[in-house]
Amino acid sequence: MIPFSVLDLVPIREGGTLAQAYAASAKLAGAAEAAGYRRFWVAEHHAMEGIGGAATAVVLAHIGNATSTIRIGSGGIMLPNHNPFVIAEQFGTLEALFPGRIDLGLGRAPGADGRIAQAFRKDLRQASEYFPQDVVELRALITGEPKLPLAATPGLGADIELWMLGSSLFGAQLAAQLGMPYAFASHFAPDHLDAALAVYRRDFRASAALDKPYVMPAMTVICAESDDEAELLASSQLQSFVRLRTGSPGKLPPPVAGYRASLPGASQAMLANIGQASAIGSPETVRSAIEAFTERTGADEIIVSGSTFDPDARIRSLQLTAEAFAG
Repeated sequence: MIPFSVLDLVPIREGGTLAQAYAASAKLAGAAEAAGYRRFWVAEHHAMEGIGGAATAVVLAHIGNATSTIRIGSGGIMLPNHNPFVIAEQFGTLEALFPGRIDLGLGRAPGADGRIAQAFRKDLRQASEYFPQDVVELRALITGEPKLPLAATPGLGADIELWMLGSSLFGAQLAAQLGMPYAFASHFAPDHLDAALAVYRRDFRASAALDKPYVMPAMTVICAESDDEAELLASSQLQSFVRLRTGSPGKLPPPVAGYRASLPGASQAMLANIGQASAIGSPETVRSAIEAFTERTGADEIIVSGSTFDPDARIRSLQLTAEAFAG
């Protein structure tokens, strides 16, 4: 079976603290490592009460110290928010601390609403237009090709695996042009998945880092002993999706029995759309859904997302998912 990886949003639970969220993510990363997952990524989001990964490089240092072999990285760094030179320094530092284990996934979205532009004192619309040039500059700062007037120290020569993230055709086209591996955010934006993968594979140009296309779509995966238990656990994540899409995000809520059926039709339709890239249920149910999704996408790797109110339930979900494909 293809490799599995983990995407973590560092969820902050209702009644919980940031410190507890960081401790839970470190414990989750250790469990993922023990279960054989390939990488553990943290996503950059800002000014969101229920997500603790804003200072992504700092969180990754915490994760790195809690693990020893699993690759760790960003899923992703929203590059328009940052200066490429600073990101090269940050991830060069991480690679020096955790050699051979660092991924740098890059995205174009700001990671929050327009108020972030004001807080960052940046024109994010203009910065997004320069995203392709910034990606090329960042890669040059790390690889030394082409040589730039100023070297990033740390950064230059670091063994960092660069990824392109996306949820539309733009990221697919850029990843193909630059010969980068491509991760698609199908766990929350599945509509353009098939078209984006087709464009990426059709237009891919080999690079020094990658000789053929490599795709890693994301899935929401919640696995438990039974379908009913998994649906109950997943209701925390489903509530978060609905609250985010209706403009009222917050901390991760406790599970609610029968939540999906209690929703109005529009919200049920939204969850059904997102469910194109989800696997919620017993090990047998999850295995079947992941296999069907892999066959549909031709994925080289799957990255699994999905938060549970009880952190230990997420750990058990990862373990059950891995066991479902063992052998």
